[in-house]
Amino acid sequence: MDVQKRKQKLREMFQKVVDPLGYKFSPDEEIVDFLLEQEVILEKEHGHPFCPCQGRTGEREHDMKIVCPCIPFHRTHFDAMKRCWCGLYVHKDVDDPESLIQISLTELEELQKEGKI
Repeated sequence: MDVQKRKQKLREMFQKVVDPLGYKFSPDEEIVDFLLEQEVILEKEHGHPFCPCQGRTGEREHDMKIVCPCIPFHRTHFDAMKRCWCGLYVHKDVDDPESLIQISLTELEELQKEGKI
């Protein structure tokens, strides 16, 4: 498998999924290239382009929720951060992904409980 061609194919396929959800690829092309390459490697090893920053458990139901793009399975969480966990995707209105912070699921639940989100 040609890694460059597969990265381009994943980019094209993923764009069709994330665009209607209000996301785009990060403007940081270096990180996009690196993460797509990691997904190609994971796809080659495991059969699916898993998110490179989330650990697989071996439980199919859980692991399928981290096949990229995993935005639909983690929408509330990612919308609160304006990015996906690894930073491959950001909200369309984001120009500076470096300014975005990660929020743990526990922190998100606390913010929701307090009515801040």
